[in-house]
Amino acid sequence: MDKRLITVAAALAAAAALLGACKKKDAAVLTVGATPEPHAAILGLLVDDLAKEGITLKVVEFTDYVTPNEAVEGGQIDANFFQHVPYMESFNKERGYHLRSVAGVHVEPLALYSKKYKSLGDIPSGAAIAIPNDPTNEGRALLLLQSAGLIKLDPASGLEATPQSVIENARKLSFKEIEAASLPRVLADVDGAVINGNYALPAGLTAKRDGLLIEGADSPYVNIVTVKAGNENDPRIKALVKAIASDEVRDYILKTYPNGDVVPVF
Repeated sequence: MDKRLITVAAALAAAAALLGACKKKDAAVLTVGATPEPHAAILGLLVDDLAKEGITLKVVEFTDYVTPNEAVEGGQIDANFFQHVPYMESFNKERGYHLRSVAGVHVEPLALYSKKYKSLGDIPSGAAIAIPNDPTNEGRALLLLQSAGLIKLDPASGLEATPQSVIENARKLSFKEIEAASLPRVLADVDGAVINGNYALPAGLTAKRDGLLIEGADSPYVNIVTVKAGNENDPRIKALVKAIASDEVRDYILKTYPNGDVVPVF
């Protein structure tokens, strides 16, 4: 065979091998959406572990509860980590989405905060209470208030309670339905606000220290890793699930949040 042909063939073979390697490398990229704290911080612990498995973990931060689910459903990202099962199921029902939980990681107890009052008993009649405006977290907030006897909800409303579900309101509380991410910013303008842990923490609020009313540790609202149906057995997802349920992550949570603002469930 002509030496030039051998050289060309070798070059083509090398190029094909390089292209194949690049494709394999691209296929091993795993993109996960998360709210900043504690979700993105936890995922940051996994970068080196997944790299040892040949997976490049890319964490994309979101500051709302809608876009990360749209991105998973649309295939822009591979998974997200910010929500609990009731919220995911509500999203599937409302949007016709196909989201699935692949791992439960931790609970962030919901709490009622106030800049104006030091205790639950100090909250006056007619107080304005801000609550999340998304269906499941709104119901969760109202159930928290009910647990303290502040209101009574129609039993038929279940986890999807709204202010219209309130059937007894002795203190004549009024409710301001606010986007969850904005609740810390409006806290000074209302008498109290029920705030999700992942928005309370970056605002410097600690449930045990600052909360006037705190959700019990037996909360069913476990934060999960979510993927689109059909991707549950993707090797990259399986590697992520294995890495996140590690002693390293558990120890990090317990050390970083010793007051129980984030509680591991594995």
